[in-house]
Amino acid sequence: MNVFRTAAVTSAALAAVFALAAPVQAAPPGIPSTATAQSYLNGLTVATQGSMSGYSRDRFNHWITISGSCNTRETVLKRDGTNVTTDSACASTSGSWYSPYDGATWTAASDVDIDHVVPLAEAWRSGASSWTDARRQSFANDLSRPQLIAVTDNVNSSKGDQDPSTWQPSRTAYRCTYAKIWIAVKNYYSLTLQSAEKTALQTALTTYC
Repeated sequence: MNVFRTAAVTSAALAAVFALAAPVQAAPPGIPSTATAQSYLNGLTVATQGSMSGYSRDRFNHWITISGSCNTRETVLKRDGTNVTTDSACASTSGSWYSPYDGATWTAASDVDIDHVVPLAEAWRSGASSWTDARRQSFANDLSRPQLIAVTDNVNSSKGDQDPSTWQPSRTAYRCTYAKIWIAVKNYYSLTLQSAEKTALQTALTTYC
């Protein structure tokens, strides 16, 4: 066999092995294609950031009961984890969680936060201040769209309520997905964008997707 072909086959085989060995990533539902995300982004309204007046996390009731004794957090932990086992109260007792933001893997649920990709405060400033409490509750516990994802707790804390113009995952391989998730959520909930936020999202789609 030609030496170059041999090297190519070997490289392909190694790539396949590494792909199989890669950690399982959280996979929230409803992540759009790049083309769809671009279309959504083009249609979103750019507006000045709204006021935080009246904001409270309590206005976005979470975590609510989803099924039996399982609340939203516990449901996402089971969805995004690997080999997750739970007790009779639905608390995770074992398993592992891969955080796509930073590439870390955790084996204790206490090290994992469920991130609202579009933060509650950001949503408030972008239009949620005028919503009903019922709609805010739906937003904060949305399992049908890619709004909730299991990530490293201190990474979630450092993200806070920032938008993509000031914070994006340190793991650049996830920035395309992150931008598409952010855009999809803002599109579904008809939330506005700031100019710098839209520029950052466009750059992410162009650079990382």
